[in-house]
This record gives sequence, C-alpha cells and structure tokens, in this order.
Amino acid sequence: MTVKYQMLFLLLGLCANQTGAMAESKPLELKWSELAPMIGGHHVELGLSEGTTVSGEAVAVREDTLIIDVSKSSGAKQYAKGSAAIPRNSITLIKVQRNSGTWGRTLGTVIGVVVGLGTGGYAGAHMDSAGPAIAVAVGVASGIAVAGYYAGRNLDRRVTLIRIVP
Repeated sequence: MTVKYQMLFLLLGLCANQTGAMAESKPLELKWSELAPMIGGHHVELGLSEGTTVSGEAVAVREDTLIIDVSKSSGAKQYAKGSAAIPRNSITLIKVQRNSGTWGRTLGTVIGVVVGLGTGGYAGAHMDSAGPAIAVAVGVASGIAVAGYYAGRNLDRRVTLIRIVP
C-alpha cells in the first residue's frame, strides 16, 4: 500500500470517527410553561410513557395537552395521521429538530459538484466512445452533487432533547 492510499484511509477514518461528536447530550429540563417557545412550529418526536413514539409538527401547547400534527407513530398505542392531542402526563421525552441556516447544504453541494466533476471527468475520459463517456460523466457528477447536498443537510440539522420537570 502506497503512502497516498494510507493517507486517504487515515483521512476517511478521521472523518468517520467524528460521528461521536454528534452524540446526543443530556436532555434540557424545562417546565411545561416554558415549552411552547421551544417547540412551536418545529418537527418533534415524542417518547410516551407506554413506549409509543409519535413524530410530527408541534402545533400548540395547552395547559394539559400538546397538540401535534402527527406524521408517524409507532409502538403500543398508534395515533392516526393528522391532528392529535397528547396528554401532558404521558410525555416522557421530546426531541426537537431544527435547521440552523443553509451553510451545510451549500458547502456540501459545492464540494459534491467539484468532486463529482473531477470524478465524472476522470471516469468519462477512460471510455472508448464519446456518447457513453458524456453520460457517465454527467451521471457521476450529478450523483455526487446530490449526495453532497444531503450530507450538508445533515450538518444543518440540530436536535435538542427536552425532559419535562414538574
């Protein structure tokens, strides 16, 4: 194995190891009255006491219920898609997803386009015919650019864990 490949594997290993830095942290502890500004209008995932998980957009926080537009539900008690009132005393954990800007998507797309053009051009240059070479170059460049966008989108996403305290 040449030094060039050793450095490549080292860099890939370092990048893959960075996922530990994105591990979930200790939940933020809030009173029910402080919850509305934190989750209103955001995508939330609720952990309920009976083991059910409900995902959707938080619509309103009432005195004893959380109104949510359910998009997905799993577990013992299923909630139908659409508006649902989740009782306050059954919520054990709230996971709030937020997007913080667009820098990750922009950076991911730009890097994806540059790498995709280089990789696609290299792949296309090593073909015998111009027609398939162009198709391969465009296909590879487009695929890597889209992958860069989705990787950048994950960098923009922030998750906050909230536990309700009495």
